[in-house]
Amino acid sequence: MNRLMQLMGVVSGAMAALMLAGCGERPQVIQFKQGVYQGGRGEAPYASAPFNGNREMWEREIRARTQNQNDFRRIGS
Repeated sequence: MNRLMQLMGVVSGAMAALMLAGCGERPQVIQFKQGVYQGGRGEAPYASAPFNGNREMWEREIRARTQNQNDFRRIGS
């Protein structure tokens, strides 16, 4: 019985330590500069390797993916 109480104490202590560790938050500091865009360079989505800058091929692929998510087309209604 004493060993069981000791084990329960260790387990509850470990659980409390894990829960308190999850409560910590690091500060997120952003250097804001008024009127200056600090985002990415904004490449076109079709500039990557599969499409190599071919916008028409990219648009066809997007349309095909969209149709694959269309439940009416998938079921055949």
